[in-house]
Amino acid sequence: MKLKALKTAVVVGLGISSLTGCMGQMATTGLVSKFNLEIVDNRYAREGMFLLLSPVYGLTGTVDLFIFNAIEFWTGTNPISGKSPAVVDMPTKNYIKVNGQLDPALKNVPLSSNVEIDNATMMQIDENTMQMDISYIDGTTKQLRGVKGENDVAFYVNDQYVTTVSNQELEQYVQAANI
Repeated sequence: MKLKALKTAVVVGLGISSLTGCMGQMATTGLVSKFNLEIVDNRYAREGMFLLLSPVYGLTGTVDLFIFNAIEFWTGTNPISGKSPAVVDMPTKNYIKVNGQLDPALKNVPLSSNVEIDNATMMQIDENTMQMDISYIDGTTKQLRGVKGENDVAFYVNDQYVTTVSNQELEQYVQAANI
């Protein structure tokens, strides 16, 4: 029973993390790559540096995936590179088109703002709730929250309901992503 509860908690946590927008510019990792390429001009030496820096790449990749890319997703701007639009908002050739069927609120950056982010923190409120608090330089704040129910997770922005995703959908996502 405890193993199933732990597995469900991991699935929900990963699901919440994935829904915060892990796809992004990977700007911190890009800085490490730039550093790696600027150290030496030889391809074999660069590969050697890459191997030596592999723990750094792993750390920066994780930080990008779960912190900076999440901020990029919700705000539309990567806090490290300062570039926007977010990768998920860049126009591309698409094979599946869904935007025409969605509410307009689901097509825009939820926390877009002309002000810069001062601080963003993610925390577990209780055994069923994860929350990201974002503070802007101008003093305004926004709050993202995921609340686990019996069979699903409900997502809110500033206490306004956004969507609900079933635990089964989250588990299918984790299986499909091979997490």
